[in-house]
Amino acid sequence: MKRALLIVMVLCGPARAQSLFQQLVDTPAQVGTRQELRATSMYLVEPPEPRVFRVHDLITVIINETSKASSDQSLDTKKEVKNKDTLTSLLDPMQLLQLRLRGGDISSLGLLDLRAKHEFRSDGQYDRNDKLSAQIAAEVIDVKPNGNLVLQAKKSIVMDGETKLLVLSGLARQEDITDANTVLSSQLADLRIDVQHEGQLRKSAEKGLLTRVLDTLFNF
Repeated sequence: MKRALLIVMVLCGPARAQSLFQQLVDTPAQVGTRQELRATSMYLVEPPEPRVFRVHDLITVIINETSKASSDQSLDTKKEVKNKDTLTSLLDPMQLLQLRLRGGDISSLGLLDLRAKHEFRSDGQYDRNDKLSAQIAAEVIDVKPNGNLVLQAKKSIVMDGETKLLVLSGLARQEDITDANTVLSSQLADLRIDVQHEGQLRKSAEKGLLTRVLDTLFNF
């Protein structure tokens, strides 16, 4: 009797263990929903909601533009012209009326002896460095179907009779705008920056009428 019971226990033990393992594998653990985690977990970090930009929203554009232009040109020309004309004979008018073309006797007569020589040499060099650093609040004037933002900004500063006007426009991607609501000017597409100065300082830097006329006449 004991031997028969032992045999039955040996045969049933592995079968029971195998069915328990199979049950654990076939029944995956259920993951709680976000609402359940929010109600039970103290360490749940909610992801930030995507920001929605609308027309008339303001975004700060950080301008840091540097441009450098350099040009060096040299021109050297030389021209020499020689022309000498000599008259050796004349037509007799009477023979010309009779359709008899015959050259009359005449000694060689020099009519024109022209010599011209022209030399020109010019050297020119141009260097210019410009740098613009500023911050300006731009307004969203349009939102494209793909989410890109059309920005436009205008800033006018008047100080001691001097007026400085800064106009900016460009196209920005929403992902380039930081959490501080700023975007770099280098990240804007179709960027256009127009800086104008008005006042006595501007006028004093302009060339006078006589200087402009002389530059036009002797522009070499």
